[in-house]
Amino acid sequence: MSPLQISLYWRLSLVFFFTSFLFFLDIFTAAIVAETCPHGYGTEVNQSEAGTESGKTDSVCDWTDLLAYGQTLFMVGLLLGSLVGGALSDRYGKRPVLLVCVCLHAACGLVPAVFPQPVLFLAVRCLTGVCCCCINSCSFSLAVEWTAPAARLWPPAFLPFCFSLGTMGGAPLAWLSLTWRQLHLSLSLPQIICLPLYLSIPESPRWLLLKRRMDVLERYRSNSPADKQCLDLLLDSTWSDLQKASEAGEETKSGDCTPCDIIHLRHRTVLLRLLIMSSLSAASALTYYGICMNISSFGVGVYSAQFFSGLSEAPCLLVPLVRLGRRPISMLALFLSGASCFLSLLLSRYNGAPVLVMSLALLGKLCILAALFISILYSIELFPTVVRQRCVSLVNLCFRLGCLANSLVPAHPNGAISLAAMVVYSSGPIIGCALCMLLPETSGVPLPDTLEDCERQPPPPSISALWRRRKLVCSQSRKAEMPPVEKRDTNTALI
Repeated sequence: MSPLQISLYWRLSLVFFFTSFLFFLDIFTAAIVAETCPHGYGTEVNQSEAGTESGKTDSVCDWTDLLAYGQTLFMVGLLLGSLVGGALSDRYGKRPVLLVCVCLHAACGLVPAVFPQPVLFLAVRCLTGVCCCCINSCSFSLAVEWTAPAARLWPPAFLPFCFSLGTMGGAPLAWLSLTWRQLHLSLSLPQIICLPLYLSIPESPRWLLLKRRMDVLERYRSNSPADKQCLDLLLDSTWSDLQKASEAGEETKSGDCTPCDIIHLRHRTVLLRLLIMSSLSAASALTYYGICMNISSFGVGVYSAQFFSGLSEAPCLLVPLVRLGRRPISMLALFLSGASCFLSLLLSRYNGAPVLVMSLALLGKLCILAALFISILYSIELFPTVVRQRCVSLVNLCFRLGCLANSLVPAHPNGAISLAAMVVYSSGPIIGCALCMLLPETSGVPLPDTLEDCERQPPPPSISALWRRRKLVCSQSRKAEMPPVEKRDTNTALI
């Protein structure tokens, strides 16, 4: 890798590491409030916990009933970020949007420590969600666009791995924090200290080429011979992709269709794939965030459960090494996720060991995360160039709607995950596994530019075709076993 690539990757890994600190803040705030406000709201507590004057009651304990809305507003922020993040990064560049959002993200962790007010806390949680979504989209785009086409499977696996490491690192920091103020300071100050490191993040070469910022590209090329070679390779692939996209756009404009995008979206093949990927995204969001945000309800301590929750996601780094194709690994991951959640549900209902129940739930979370990683690439490879961006945006919107729907699920009175919610978490991936049978295999196939290219993709095998193939294999195996027996019989007859 060139020096610019190394500089980009380790800085983005640091960004993702710290993003997880505030992502699961609602879990830690609920634990802190449960420890510092044991006798209900308005309890007399230590002055340092509330940031109030002596003799006054704790301001956080006065509005603990509003803390539950923090997670909902955070998911609303994620939805808003998915709507505006792409447009802002396309207009102003991915680097400026990323830097602004990282600074706001760090400030959002610091504000509740200084001003523990309910309205301000809820507004900050919504802004944190917007920043998290913009950081996620800009970081993924920068990492992929600074990676050679042959290795673009790795950034979507490496950055979530750094996020899981951050989840593991945030749990002991929260455990060491005894008060509301200490919790927010311990999770925000490391981010503020590292802010100057992000100024060296380079801009996307694809965006610079589109905006004709050749001076910046030349400055990157003159950094070192390895950077020059890397940029030449990236710009060649980017230029060829842009030429294909422009050719596809010209073909659609030259046709006799007036609203091209609407007609393409209403095509039977595109519509079927869009419905399947949207339902998969919504079901995956419900399962993943349902387990993440309720990890403390499996009978294990909050901080240890959060640590092992991050540890369970680490094996996703190995997903690019699996060479099974997009559809088989998606079906396998979705089925294992649904089965693990279902077994966890059964054991929890029949008083199973809490460690075993949590382990099965975390296995389901690991599998659904692997399915999410594959679906990012699968969505790009399924849709033609002329409507790819719109289709991927709709799939991402369904994912965010699934996140928001999960935050609206009412909590069980005893703190456990309700039966209806766990049934949804287990049945959604299994239904998605069945829907994947209707999708074609796209691994090793060029990206489709037109609807005709989508039609030429290898169709999924039907059940009758699979049955005929099985019968053919069985008959061939029988024929391979029969000749030696017949030959032995004829020889004995001749004797």
